[in-house]
Amino acid sequence: MITEHTFSYVPGEHETEKASNSYLMSLVALIAGLPLPIINLLAAGMFYLGNRKGTYFVRWHCTQALLAQCSLLIMNSTGFWWSISIIFGDKAISSKYIAYLITAFLFNLVEFIATIYTAIHTRKGIHVEWWFYGGLTNLICKAE
Repeated sequence: MITEHTFSYVPGEHETEKASNSYLMSLVALIAGLPLPIINLLAAGMFYLGNRKGTYFVRWHCTQALLAQCSLLIMNSTGFWWSISIIFGDKAISSKYIAYLITAFLFNLVEFIATIYTAIHTRKGIHVEWWFYGGLTNLICKAE
């Protein structure tokens, strides 16, 4: 799921710190805006916009963190609005709803662990690519 590579150059201390912070930003936003799924995406998006003209290492990791938050937004928004429709609507709790909540919880847990792992290794200057998001990031973020 996660692969480590050596980057084409050795990133500097300031680069590794910014790249690591792109992942940590989503964790801080998670704590601040837990019930609202859009908060994580906004935090990652703002950090990306602030660093989009940075070095390739920083841009690459900001892009990967942002892409991960996009899929997390879809997963969490679906669960959030489904829950709202049960609380305030006439829908009942079903086995499909429980299964979705368990799936969403596991998806969030895996993403949380992967984010911490990636932040630690990226801070050390190790280039970490996530399955699916790494390939997408390579397509989006080109070296200059």
